[in-house]
Amino acid sequence: MPKLVRRRYLALEVVSEQAVTERAVINAVWKAILQLFGEYGASQTDLSLIKADPERNYAVVRCSHKSLERTRASIASITEINGKPAVVHVIGVSGTLRALRKKVST
Repeated sequence: MPKLVRRRYLALEVVSEQAVTERAVINAVWKAILQLFGEYGASQTDLSLIKADPERNYAVVRCSHKSLERTRASIASITEINGKPAVVHVIGVSGTLRALRKKVST
């Protein structure tokens, strides 16, 4: 029987002077993970971008449940996106997208 893959979904708020693209957000998260935990640590996260709304400065990313704390720490360490000062806040975490939407009411 195949092992169940458990994932966590994180709702992110991007605070920046400029509007940031989907690619810029996920690249900033990947860069932070690589800087803090290296390539092996990054490979354990199973990170992917689910949704991003540049106009509302909002994004949803998915990671492995085992790497949730590692991913949150990396997100908290982000200080710039595309060379401009920025901060990314985790505003909600859930095991399903439906529950995440209820938590952050988006």
